[in-house]
Amino acid sequence: MQSATSSQEFVGLNSVQTHGFLPLDDPHRMALHNEVHARPPARIRLPALITFLAVLNQGVSRQQECDHLSELPGQAPLKIEQMQGNFVRLRLNGFSVKWERHTEFTSYAIVQPMPAQAVLGIAEPDLLSALAVPADWLARIPGRTVAAVQLTMLTAPLDDATSLMAQAITWLGERSLVASLMGSNALSANELRPQTPDRHGYGHPIGHSWAVTQFQVRADGFERMLVIAPEGTSQTRAGRIAGRLLELETYRLMALRGLPVAKTLGPMLAKAEADLVQITAQLENKSASDQELLDTLVSLAVSVERATAENVYRFSATQAYYALVNQRIKELREKAIPGTQTIGEFMQRRLSPAMATVAATEQRLISLSERVARTSDLLRTRVDIVTEVQNQQLLEKLTRGQELQLRLQSTVEGLSIAAISYYVISLLLYGGKALKAAGLPINPEMVAGALVPVVLWTVWRTTQKIHAKLKVAH
Repeated sequence: MQSATSSQEFVGLNSVQTHGFLPLDDPHRMALHNEVHARPPARIRLPALITFLAVLNQGVSRQQECDHLSELPGQAPLKIEQMQGNFVRLRLNGFSVKWERHTEFTSYAIVQPMPAQAVLGIAEPDLLSALAVPADWLARIPGRTVAAVQLTMLTAPLDDATSLMAQAITWLGERSLVASLMGSNALSANELRPQTPDRHGYGHPIGHSWAVTQFQVRADGFERMLVIAPEGTSQTRAGRIAGRLLELETYRLMALRGLPVAKTLGPMLAKAEADLVQITAQLENKSASDQELLDTLVSLAVSVERATAENVYRFSATQAYYALVNQRIKELREKAIPGTQTIGEFMQRRLSPAMATVAATEQRLISLSERVARTSDLLRTRVDIVTEVQNQQLLEKLTRGQELQLRLQSTVEGLSIAAISYYVISLLLYGGKALKAAGLPINPEMVAGALVPVVLWTVWRTTQKIHAKLKVAH
C-alpha cells in the first residue's frame, strides 16, 4: 500500500534558500515558483470512472479533512503537514483519491477502473454499487455538497456519430442531452494521431473526444457525465479532459451561488431606491425638516452599506468563477454534434442570464450607494447654507448690539464728565468757602462759577487722552 504523496514539497514562507551564485532568496520565492505545479492533472487509464464531490469548507478545518482521509485503508500515517500545499493524491489498492482545498470549497475525486456492468450501450448502469470507497465514508466527508458528478470515460470510435449518440442516450437515459465534440480545431499531428487515420497515418481534425451530459441531478444526488474517446487516447489527455469538465461544472455551480443573493437583494434595493426618490423630492420641495431628512438618509445609507459589505465578496467571487467557466469552455475547443447543443451554447443560454442578473444587482447596489452619497452631499450643502444664513443673522444682531452699546457708552461718558465736573466744582466751592472763612476777601460762588468751563474742559480732555491710550494699547 502506497502512502500519500503531495504534488509539491511544502516550503515555509519564512524559509530562505541560499545558492552559491545568487543573492538570498525572497522568502516567498519557492512557494510562488511551485504554485504552477500545485495541482498537476491526473493520469487516467481508460476506461475509467471518476466520482467527484465538491463541498463547501466554511467552518471545516484542514485537520478535519486530514482525519477523514486517514480513515481510508492504509492512510493512517497521513499527516496534516502533507496537506499544506492544498493538494494530495492518495494511491490505494486499484484506485486513487485526489484531495484539493480551495478558498471556498474542497474537492474529492475518486478515480477507479470502469465497472464491468457500465460499458457503453448499457441502459443507465448502476455506478454507486461499484464505488471503490465505502459509501458511508463518502457521506461523512466534512462540509456541505455543492457539486457531485459521476464522470464515466469510455472508449469507442468517433466516426459513426449516429450510432454513438444512440448509445450515449441509452447510457444516460431518455433525457435532453448536451454534447460536444472536443478538440475540434487547431490540433497538432501528435494530438490527431488517435483519430481515424488517413493513408499517411495521421487523423483528421474531427476532435479527440465526445462529452455528453444532461446537467441534471439524479435521485442518488449525482450528475452524470459521459466522455467517449477513441482507443489509444493518452492517460495525460484523459486527465486533462476530466479536469476541465469537472472544474467547469464546479465553477458553474460556485458562480451561481451569487444568484440567490441577487434575488434576495432585489426587494431591498427596490424599497431603498423608492425611499431615496422620496427623500430627494422632500429635499427639493423643503417639505421636511433637515433633521428628519438626515435621520432617514442615515438609516438608508447604513442599510445600503451593510448590504454592500455583506455581499461584495460574493459578487466578486461570482465574476471570478464565471471567468473560469468561460476559460474552461474555451479550452474544450468544442464543436457541435448534429441534433444537440454544445456545452458552451448551453452555458450561454442558461448561465449567462443568471450572471447578468448578478452583475446588474451588483451595479445597482453600487449605483444606489453613490446616489445616497450624492444626496447626502446635497443635504449637507443645504444644511451648510442654512447654518451660514443663521450665522450671518447672528453677526448682524451682534453688530447692532455693539452699536447700541457704543451709543450707551457715549451717553454714559457724557454723564460721567458732568458728574465729575460737578464734584470738582463742589470741592473748589468748599475750598473757596474755607479760604473766605480764613479771612481772604474772595467770593467762593463767583470763583466756582468762573471755573466751571475750565473744569469741564479739563475733565473732557482727560477722558479723550484715556481713550487714545486704550486705542494704542489695542
